[in-house]
Amino acid sequence: MHATVGDQLHIHGRIVGERDRFGEILEVRGESGEPPYLVRFEGGDEKLIYPGPDCVVEPRNPVD
Repeated sequence: MHATVGDQLHIHGRIVGERDRFGEILEVRGESGEPPYLVRFEGGDEKLIYPGPDCVVEPRNPVD
């Protein structure tokens, strides 16, 4: 997984009825874009995340 500051972390709900979560990547603490990432989620809470298989990094400026 690779990310840059400003990308969005999309965490898919793992249980039926659980909604997906979205957050902005504020810091990339690993080397060369690798995790962990400091993420600000909707509502303003910030967490240090080591993304699992239910996560996708969505680039800030997707390439067409």
